[in-house]
Amino acid sequence: MPTVRDWVDPKGVPVRIYAGRWKGAMKDIVFALRVAGTLIRERKKYEIVYFLMQGLHLATGLPTARLLRKPIVMKISGSGVVPFMSKSTLGRLELAWLRKWAQRVMILNEGMRQEAIEHGLSPCQLLWMPNPVDTQEFAPCGPHDRGALRAQFGISPLAPVVLYCGRLAPEKGLPSLLEAFGILIQTVPGARLVLVGDGPSRAELDQQARSLKLEANIHFSGRVDPSQVSSWLKIADVFALVSPSEGFPCAVAEAMSTGVACVVSDIPANRQLIDPDEQGLLVPVGNAGAIAAALLHLIGDNALRERMGQAGRKRILDNYATSYIADRYENLFRSVLGQDRGPTELLGDCPQQHAPHNRAMDMNNEIVNGAER
Repeated sequence: MPTVRDWVDPKGVPVRIYAGRWKGAMKDIVFALRVAGTLIRERKKYEIVYFLMQGLHLATGLPTARLLRKPIVMKISGSGVVPFMSKSTLGRLELAWLRKWAQRVMILNEGMRQEAIEHGLSPCQLLWMPNPVDTQEFAPCGPHDRGALRAQFGISPLAPVVLYCGRLAPEKGLPSLLEAFGILIQTVPGARLVLVGDGPSRAELDQQARSLKLEANIHFSGRVDPSQVSSWLKIADVFALVSPSEGFPCAVAEAMSTGVACVVSDIPANRQLIDPDEQGLLVPVGNAGAIAAALLHLIGDNALRERMGQAGRKRILDNYATSYIADRYENLFRSVLGQDRGPTELLGDCPQQHAPHNRAMDMNNEIVNGAER
């Protein structure tokens, strides 16, 4: 985010940035107070209050919205958030208020559904709401464009490329990916591992690459402009995300939309996107040998990669394209306002929702009616 208060993002959406110049605990306090103040001051300009992510702003915003008689919806940002909230007095209070006042609490995967129910949220209150993918921006390219992009990024046109895109941070499990890649190049010495992004683990990963003698085979792109992410994905043969926990892995969805076969950790967030041996391969968290074997299997089978890439793109087009997710949001907002929902009714007392037809998202029926299991 830029260091301004009023900003228009690249898609043309006006954004107000509160407490950007504050630090530490005061940042949270100032932000929470400004959220409540904005809700009161502008109460005639909005119809719904949509909270995203947990924090002190919930403690001020939830009761304020309730007093103003505004419908409340909340989106939990990732796996482990609800258990984390339950460990503090303030978090437990916020969960209690959500149970009482939120018309819908959105979750991203089956694991999050289980966490929410275990901490007292009603199955009828929960709604599966994944993140959208721009399937036009993230689309496959032809061999000529792929070769041109590889030349632009300094990657050999003949090198098998494993690509990761995201923060270089401890929660992403990247040391196991580097260890796996070290095993891989013993069989495929010309392979390249491309890490797109930056973060607090960069120095540690640099050191690991040196200790494994992988400096010539690993490419650190550093921080890139978001508009360049799709170009990086187009040079990949295989996409890898082996983190131990995710909410909804946008990076995996974008890779699938680009037609890239994936190797991902076997966690709920990834299982809702990828059926084993269909759109990619699932591997145990932290198991470098299994990760290496999966990468080698895909690198060695062009036809399999092509089939998985096509299946992955179809899944995204059918279930996660921006227009599909926008329809779900519009139905949600109409529902909480008591308006006509049109021919596709996604919400109500607990009717069945329309969800992607894969084994992980069969749980979507359970999210709303709670009686299936």
